[in-house]
Amino acid sequence: MAVEARFAVDRGEPLGLDRSAGTPPRDAPELRCVAFEFTSRGDRVPGHVWLPAAGNGPFPVVLLQHGATGSRESSYMASVGAPWVRGGAAVACIDFPLHGRRHNAKLSETLFAGLAIGGVKNPATPDIASEFVRQSVIDLSRTVDALERFPELDARRLAYAGLSLGGIVGATYCAIDPRPRGAALALAGGGFGGPDVDPAARVARIAPRPVLFVNMKGDRVVPPVAAEALVAAAREPKSSHWFEGDHREIPGAALKLMWGFLGDQIGLSTR
Repeated sequence: MAVEARFAVDRGEPLGLDRSAGTPPRDAPELRCVAFEFTSRGDRVPGHVWLPAAGNGPFPVVLLQHGATGSRESSYMASVGAPWVRGGAAVACIDFPLHGRRHNAKLSETLFAGLAIGGVKNPATPDIASEFVRQSVIDLSRTVDALERFPELDARRLAYAGLSLGGIVGATYCAIDPRPRGAALALAGGGFGGPDVDPAARVARIAPRPVLFVNMKGDRVVPPVAAEALVAAAREPKSSHWFEGDHREIPGAALKLMWGFLGDQIGLSTR
């Protein structure tokens, strides 16, 4: 699969991977945490990976990405990811550009103001949105490069899970990088930015790998019409599931569904 030039990773750039002891989630102190940092297009990208409390691995991996204005350290990331680690997977996360430790007071707020999904967009922000998606996709590819160097991990058994913005960016990322075995995209939709960054333009390329879509019927951030557009643009094998509630009300049943799907992709029994 040919990679679009704008998303191509410079393999000549040193990864510069650093590892250190990390802090486990407050509500899951039994988990082990390894913090890491690497270089991507000249920027240092921080991340961490949570490991099961016992065992040497190598553990299969879920790459889990946060939503807009959030970070890898947002409390909901642990609420989602910790049960998956207890189920036998390693869960890795990075901070997207302009988020978390990479926050920029001016540019971050400009990006957030322009993240209209299926609605009125700020015409002053298309360049920022385009560059954000480009950097994010390359960062995620570099993340998998880094995870492949962890002896505790089996990065050949890797799946992607994205929440909101993490799902929107993830649709493009998984279309570009063939390494994720499948993608669980929650609270994601089409119509993000211009045609060059709209995930609906590329999500079909994930096939023949499977995609699971999880959305909320009362979502006012990613309206159902936007979610339906992304689902329609994807090719089989795909499945789409709808739950009652708003954008921030994803229920436990939805997370259990995602884990069942992800476990199947990375070879873990979740039954």
